[in-house]
Amino acid sequence: MLKPVRTLVTASLLLAGSAVSAAETVKLALIDPLTGPMAAAGQPAFEHLKLEAERINANGGLNGAKLEIVGLDNKVNPQESLVQLQKAINDGVQLVTQGNGSSVASALITSVEKHNRRNPGKEVLYLNYAAVDPAFTNERCSYWHFRFDANADMKMNALTNYIANNEDIHKVYLINQDYSFGHAVSKSAQEMLKQKRPDIEIVGNDFHPLAKVKDFTPYVSKIQASGADAVISGNWGQDITLLVKAAAEFGLKAPFYTYYGASSGVVTQLGDKGVDRIYQINEYYGDFEDPEMAKRQVEMYEKTNWDFYYLRLSTMLDMLKAAADKAGSTDPKDLAKALEGLSIETPTGEVTMRAEDHQIQLPMFISVMKDGMKYGAEGTDYNFHKVAEIARDDVTLPTTCRMRRPN
Repeated sequence: MLKPVRTLVTASLLLAGSAVSAAETVKLALIDPLTGPMAAAGQPAFEHLKLEAERINANGGLNGAKLEIVGLDNKVNPQESLVQLQKAINDGVQLVTQGNGSSVASALITSVEKHNRRNPGKEVLYLNYAAVDPAFTNERCSYWHFRFDANADMKMNALTNYIANNEDIHKVYLINQDYSFGHAVSKSAQEMLKQKRPDIEIVGNDFHPLAKVKDFTPYVSKIQASGADAVISGNWGQDITLLVKAAAEFGLKAPFYTYYGASSGVVTQLGDKGVDRIYQINEYYGDFEDPEMAKRQVEMYEKTNWDFYYLRLSTMLDMLKAAADKAGSTDPKDLAKALEGLSIETPTGEVTMRAEDHQIQLPMFISVMKDGMKYGAEGTDYNFHKVAEIARDDVTLPTTCRMRRPN
């Protein structure tokens, strides 16, 4: 059941209750879309980081230093992202994070590598929280890049295991954004379904421009005509919201198996039409069984009007703190060394940053949109209920990374 949506609050949160000295501050720059059509993906990440930085600081900060979050708007543009990266470096920032857009991540990895080769002693560390092109922790792995989200292949491995066990699914339609990530999702879906359920037919494989489509009805019409039993999509930002909205309005009954179906705006756009139809593979879900997680969901929505969606951002900051405390330093070189192989406990179990490729290893969950949830998303009673848990060892995939480490 829908409830009135409160006015968006974008004002910065005040750092309060800090238990660290203000004498030393470590800045972490978020380079993500904070304005424009994809801002609904970047703004909740920005607010999440600021809220969780308060918790980190109240618990001693990074080896005693205060953590400050800086937001830099890249408009999901790789070239603009490099401008913002240089701006951060010029301001003395040595820790950067980004998640929205593997095209952006690709540019950042290359630029950070080049900067670090040319500026020994002033290295920059790139913490990737959501750009999931598998190449970044395989053939393009970098010592200065750490990924805190499962990559596209890991997610598809878990998702296709679930789909393969559904004997009602015989025809699958693929629709994805037309860039490296979308093609990676499509490729892995085809390969893994062929291996696990060779009887499943791929009846469509569409790619569309990133953040350009305003009306997905023509695509939905093709899906309907194909007779698909299910749709797989890695779409994110407005592209997933508008896609599932168009499907609901068109009357398409096929369920959507998604990477980001619980993104901001989906539940308010779909309402009852999304119940039992929108599935998501993610590191968390909307039941908030853990009392501490439930507390953070309530607190974050009250303060920012955004949901506590990115558990991986909390995990990223917790691992950063653990690495800084372990190393006794906040220098990027020391942090990188300490992060390799680091394990911590999270609300969903132990996670480990694999040293070989800097790819986090973590449990995953499949959830489906439901009504009457105790902790509703976006001020509604809708949220995503857990229907499957995939153990960390079953999410893990081998890597082809041949890491080149600095001397």
